[in-house]
Amino acid sequence: MITLFLSPSCTSCRKARAWLSKHEVAFEEHNIITSPLNKEELLQILSFTENGTEDIISTRSKVFQKLAIDVDELSTSSLMELISENPSLLRRPIILDKKRMQIGFNEDEIRAFLPRDYRKQELKQATIRAEIEGKHD
Repeated sequence: MITLFLSPSCTSCRKARAWLSKHEVAFEEHNIITSPLNKEELLQILSFTENGTEDIISTRSKVFQKLAIDVDELSTSSLMELISENPSLLRRPIILDKKRMQIGFNEDEIRAFLPRDYRKQELKQATIRAEIEGKHD
């Protein structure tokens, strides 16, 4: 099951939700503002990152700039507490399943969350369209 970690006011989050719904991809929505991440969720997210906290912390956020801290110096429990108290520190949306994670909305990358059969069918249809267009040229 896909989990969409979001905040309702986030434009990219709304785009991700709309895209998943449009493509009939089942997902569970987790509002990180009203229900901050628990330790297990944060550790799971961090396990998918290539650069640790650098990938998930929004350094451009007002909260981050106001706090003026080095998150890399924090222990996991301190980081958890900080994110729990300031969920807007996280880049959003975070789209996660058992195999992959995407941070932010990117229409090309989010396609990876489509079921394989769906992607195969789309490729087949695109190939047929390309062949038809090629015959008309």
